[in-house]
Amino acid sequence: MIEALTARLGVPVEDLTRLSGGANRETWALRAGDRELVLRGGAGTGSVGLAVEAEAMTAAGRAGVPVPEVVGTGELDGRPYLLMGRVDGETIPRRILRDPALAAPGRARELGALLARLHTVPLGEVPSVVPVGDPLAGLHADYLAGGRVPPPGLALGLRELARTQPERSGECLVHGDFRMGNLMLGTDGVRAVLDWELVHTGDPVEDLGWLCAKVWRFGSPHPAGGLGSRDELLDGYAAVAGWRPSAAQLHWWELYATVRWGLMTGLMAERHLSGAEPSVELAAIGRRACEQEFDVLLALDLAAPESSVPPEPADDGVDLYGRPTATELLEAVAAFLAADVQPGGNRVGFHARVAGNVLATVRRELVLGPAARERNRTRLDRLGCADDVALARAIADGSLDDRWDDVVDAVREGVRDRVLVANPRHLTAPA
Repeated sequence: MIEALTARLGVPVEDLTRLSGGANRETWALRAGDRELVLRGGAGTGSVGLAVEAEAMTAAGRAGVPVPEVVGTGELDGRPYLLMGRVDGETIPRRILRDPALAAPGRARELGALLARLHTVPLGEVPSVVPVGDPLAGLHADYLAGGRVPPPGLALGLRELARTQPERSGECLVHGDFRMGNLMLGTDGVRAVLDWELVHTGDPVEDLGWLCAKVWRFGSPHPAGGLGSRDELLDGYAAVAGWRPSAAQLHWWELYATVRWGLMTGLMAERHLSGAEPSVELAAIGRRACEQEFDVLLALDLAAPESSVPPEPADDGVDLYGRPTATELLEAVAAFLAADVQPGGNRVGFHARVAGNVLATVRRELVLGPAARERNRTRLDRLGCADDVALARAIADGSLDDRWDDVVDAVREGVRDRVLVANPRHLTAPA
């Protein structure tokens, strides 16, 4: 790659380093002559082309949205790339939210104003960006085609979205993934909006709702990306846009974001499970659908955050195989990753941290799984459902509406059992 980039740019390319994160595309840092650049590459499953990203970023920059400079797009060794100027700042959400200088008062209002500027981009300037049409039809086409069935908690969310879908607010350029993690901040505010791979045209409130989805708050009690209130976000938006989305519109798009991300986790896991893209990160993401099921229950007032994190389950003792037990072996590998691999930083350190989380999930499933499966079987038998797929289908078609309270109880209890294994801390996160 270095030789191809050197030939393309006409200057020596050095210090090519793969950056961590990014489950959909590869991202590399490099030096080209005296310039610090970033290269994004790969087709990106479900993503727009990199040339489309470049078109959208350029138009957004003209509208006053902070974006990296687009240096060029094309192909290297038969693979598409997008080359951008490097912007200094912080992107890791937990670091931002813990730093008072970065998460300063007024940030939510700033994000609202920034989105309003993005939504003023004339669509004639982005002819390659395509509309999504009806968002609910898009969910079914993108994530439920081929007979896929959502888990029961997401089925509840889809049903509510269909029941309460508002009128469209207009058609504009939509980032599609505007959230913490794709925003680079400094003490002076937002320095760059990154990762335009889901850009499209659609309803402007979509970007606002996506930012407010609970998954992108990273444990913060503040709904707007963990940085402020919904009112602050909407105030900033209205000050620039000249109109203010309603609370009901924002709530619908928040729920849409929660359901969509839950469905996306399943599709990302399939990329790993199929063998097309083996990745510990994609494998780990596959277990996060239950978190979004829980968040759907919260949004529908069918559950509430728990007051404390449930204790880690204890191993039930030595069995046929003696010690170390299976859970003790997992703990030993997790300790090795944390002590000897994770401190290496960059991509390897990031994936070591992900792998450690996977091992913790497996440990909890070994201890809690047998009893949870028995409980789930009992719940499903009472409803006459063969499995969770049948339960989700009954939610969608209304065939168990005469036992709605029992259905909700079964979903709530099943979701809690899944979250207890996947990420018990999620049960206590503020709604």
